[in-house]
This record gives sequence, structure tokens and C-alpha cells, in this order.
Amino acid sequence: MPSTASPHRILFVCLGNICRSPAAEIIFRHVVKAEGREEDFKIDSAGTIDYHQGNPPDARMSATLKDKGYTIAGQSRIILTSDLDDFDLIVTMDECNLEEVQAMVSSDEQKTKIRPFVSFLQNMDAPRIPDPYHGGQKGFEEVIELLEDGCEGILKELPSSE
Repeated sequence: MPSTASPHRILFVCLGNICRSPAAEIIFRHVVKAEGREEDFKIDSAGTIDYHQGNPPDARMSATLKDKGYTIAGQSRIILTSDLDDFDLIVTMDECNLEEVQAMVSSDEQKTKIRPFVSFLQNMDAPRIPDPYHGGQKGFEEVIELLEDGCEGILKELPSSE
């Protein structure tokens, strides 16, 4: 992981930026706040397509997150080439997102910033964070469990500014 001065700038990326990446952003904000480390981070999310640009997080994901006590915020946006310079860590949800973001890279430094979310899982094992968009409620709950585990892993890996 690249060494950076605080705040750590983290971008979560999925396909449309309405389910997985905004949920990761919401969960990570919650985890960071619970640890009193809000000032250590700049957190955002984006998608690799602009189909949902400007939309809030998916209603089913939002309802599932609210049921677990999370505060819902944000609106969909597409990842920009400037994000590869502006963020210290770019976390992708699956292999397709990883390939799309890697295709935008113009330097070795940018490439080192990109990591699959599953590389941060601590207690769970998964090849990817599955897209729950076309599935049922159980898929949204499973994704949240994976994201909670990985967000804790990200926080443990990034040093405090103290």
C-alpha cells in the first residue's frame, strides 16, 4: 500500500455506483467514525459506468443498511481519470471493476493504488464482492457482511495520523 500523509484518500469502485461501492463508502465512514478517525480519511465511491449518474444508492441496499443502523448518503458518479491521482487507495469490488480501473492507468504509481476489496477481508473468504442488484434480499445482506469485514481490514491496515 502506498504510504501517504493524512488524510488517507480512499475510493470504492463498482459497476454503477448504486449498490456495492456506496455501501462500502457508507460502512467505512461508520467504522472510521466509531474509531474517532474521521479526520484521517477522505472517502468516496464511483462506478465504471455512468448509467446511474446522479442517483442515490439503490433503495434495497439503502433499506438493508438502514436496518443495520447505517446513515445513507451519496449519489452515483463515474470514476474519472483524475481519481487515479487524487486518491491514495482505489478499492474495486470485482474482477471486471478491477480491469476497468486498471485500463485507465497511465503510471506505475497509479497502478499500485488499485486493490480488490477482497484483499482486505479478515474473517471471510470470497473471490469478489458479488453484485446483489439482480438478486434477492439475501444478496444485499451477504454483501453488507463482506463489506463490514473488509472495511475493518482496511482500517487496520492504514495507520492513524497520531
